[in-house]
Amino acid sequence: MPEQATSSPSRGPRATGARGESRLPLSRSRKGEDAGVVLPPEAGAFLHYARVEKGLADNTLKSYAFDLAHFQRWAGDVPERHLLVCGRTELQEFLLWLYGQGLSARSAARHLVTLRNLFRYLRLDGLRADDPSEGLESPRSWRTLPKYLSQDEVERLLQAPCQLRCAPQSLSWALAQRDRAMLELLYASGLRVSELVRLRDSDLDPEMGVVRCHGKGDKERLVPVGQSALRAIMSFVRTARGRILGGKTTPFLFPRRGGAAMTRQAFWKRLGAYGRQAQIRQHLTPHLLRHSFATHLLERGADLRSLQTMLGHADISTTQIYTQVVSQRLRQVYKAHHPRA
Repeated sequence: MPEQATSSPSRGPRATGARGESRLPLSRSRKGEDAGVVLPPEAGAFLHYARVEKGLADNTLKSYAFDLAHFQRWAGDVPERHLLVCGRTELQEFLLWLYGQGLSARSAARHLVTLRNLFRYLRLDGLRADDPSEGLESPRSWRTLPKYLSQDEVERLLQAPCQLRCAPQSLSWALAQRDRAMLELLYASGLRVSELVRLRDSDLDPEMGVVRCHGKGDKERLVPVGQSALRAIMSFVRTARGRILGGKTTPFLFPRRGGAAMTRQAFWKRLGAYGRQAQIRQHLTPHLLRHSFATHLLERGADLRSLQTMLGHADISTTQIYTQVVSQRLRQVYKAHHPRA
């Protein structure tokens, strides 16, 4: 499986709307904004505040900028749609416009969250006396339960890199060893893919059996790592990592050729290839392994607070969604096997 830098799969431009408007591209530019859209000063100040004062992660800031660029594209030069004067009605019209552009309820809800945070900032800074998003119902009135892999699917996925036909000690063999170690760690720890690809040598403590990672807002946490993942990582470090580096040095635990950190997109692409090889029918993403990690732990009796710490959730309500997954699974088992179900 040759390794190369990849980007998210590009999707063609959407069809033109009934009024001749060009629909939203689903891919993001480097700055996370629609090409050619200039954000108003208030939006720029909010992004600066979110980065400097709140310490939010780069990916969160890119999402904010992307959503605000959509709002600005809809608002245009219409006075009543300006951020400092728009009201509840205008926000409802914006959400309807997003639906008209083909966005899902989940995406529209994320745009509304961005606007809520923006208007809180504007009130805090004295630029608005009100918050037009207050009380506005989210387009997503219920939460979709996370999907996850079965234990058999996880095992097939973890074995996929080992089943590649590679000459021993070749570069392809070394990359497969690295990928096996990354998959093992991803499932063993529930890390986000952005945390996984940024791991450094010094972040792993094999004697303590923990890995230190930096999550959203650059918050640091320690996550335990199982013996199977540790064996895969240490085997990769001893036998294959040097083959990938080719004499170069790097602080990254799982480097690409030449020593650079792997990109999220490159790992996503390789994960998808392994999923197809393992004949996993679900659309495979790094977050699906994170969901599997959380669900399998709860099925075996892990407590919610410990899981919250390991996942790096700021709010336990985010973690509680997995209890619904487990409850749904128990109901399915009951209906399938109980004689009076």
